[in-house]
Amino acid sequence: MEFQKEVSLKNFNTFGFDVKAMQMAFIQSVSDLDRVRLETDWLQRLCLILGGGSNVLLTKDWEGPVLKIDILGIEVVHQTATHAVVRAGAGENWHQFVLWCIAQNFGGLENLSLIPGLVGAAPMQNIGAYGVEIKDTFDHLLAYRKSDGAIVRFEAADCGFGYRESVFKTILKNAYIITHVAFRLTTQNHQIKTHYGAIEAELAKNQSEPSLRNVSNAVIAIRQSKLPDPKKLGNSGSFFKNPVMSESLFQTIQLTYPDVVGYPAGPGKMKLAAGWLIEKAGWKGFRRGAVGVHELQALVLVHYGGGTGAAIAQLAQDIQASILEKFGVALEVEVNIL
Repeated sequence: MEFQKEVSLKNFNTFGFDVKAMQMAFIQSVSDLDRVRLETDWLQRLCLILGGGSNVLLTKDWEGPVLKIDILGIEVVHQTATHAVVRAGAGENWHQFVLWCIAQNFGGLENLSLIPGLVGAAPMQNIGAYGVEIKDTFDHLLAYRKSDGAIVRFEAADCGFGYRESVFKTILKNAYIITHVAFRLTTQNHQIKTHYGAIEAELAKNQSEPSLRNVSNAVIAIRQSKLPDPKKLGNSGSFFKNPVMSESLFQTIQLTYPDVVGYPAGPGKMKLAAGWLIEKAGWKGFRRGAVGVHELQALVLVHYGGGTGAAIAQLAQDIQASILEKFGVALEVEVNIL
C-alpha cells in the first residue's frame, strides 16, 4: 500500500467528475487500515471512504484524505440443509457477488441484481429494489473502529436499518469502516419474489419459470431497459428517495392525479414514487448544459461530460423546490453530496 498525493477521482465516482483527492490510499486488508491509523493522522480527520463511488456526488476537490476500499474475498461461514451464511469483503463488486450467490444456489439477493457499487456500501444504504432490502437477508458485518482499530461485529439489530438508512449514515457516521458483510441465504425452498415491478411480465415474456437465475435475469433486463450505464453516461442511479407520507396526503394528491403511483408503507403510510413526481412536474428529459434528468427514468440525474458536481447539486435543489411547490412533498436526496 502506498500513500499517494493529488489523485484524480474521475474513475472512482460513477458520475465521472474529475475532482482531486489531496491524499489517497487503496485499502486491501485490515492490516492496511492499521498502517493508516498508526502511520498517519488520516483517521482522526474528515476522511472520505470510497467504495464503488456509485452513491456519491463530488462537488469539488476533496481537501482531506481518501481511502478506497478494495478488500476482497467471499467465504461460506456456515451452512445447513436450508441456509448458508456467506461473508464477502467490502471491496467485492455487488452485482458479481449476487451472481456468485446464485451460481451456488444461494437465494435471497437475486432481486438486487445489477445494483451498482460494492458490498461494503450495501448495509450503509440498506440498498433495495423490487420488493427486497438488504435487511431481509443481512446476518452481520465486521467494521474497523477508527478510534482504536478494533474489529467490531454488528448484528442486524445494531444497524438501525430503515428506508435507505442505517446507523452508519447517522449516529455512527465516520466512526467505523465496514470491512466485511455477511448474509443468511436460503439453500432450498427459496422464497422467490416476483410480485414487485415488472418481474412477472418479464418472466412471462420469456416464458421463464420463477427461479433464482431467471428472476435475476428479469431484473437485469428491466434495469438495463430504463437505467443508463454509468460507463456510458455518468449517473448514480436513483438520486432521490421515494417519499413516505400519510395515507391522507396521498389521497389528497390522488384526487387531482388519479394516476399517482404509490405503495403501502406500513399502517397509515404510503410510499409515493419519486420518479412519478419528477416526471409529472415536467423534469423528465430536462437538460441544462452538461447535466440533466434521464429521458427514460426521471429519478436519475445524469452527467453528459464536462460538467461539475455543483451543477448536479443545483439541479437537484431546483427539482426539490419544484416538487414541494407543486405537490407539497419534500423530496429527500439518496446520494451523499460532498
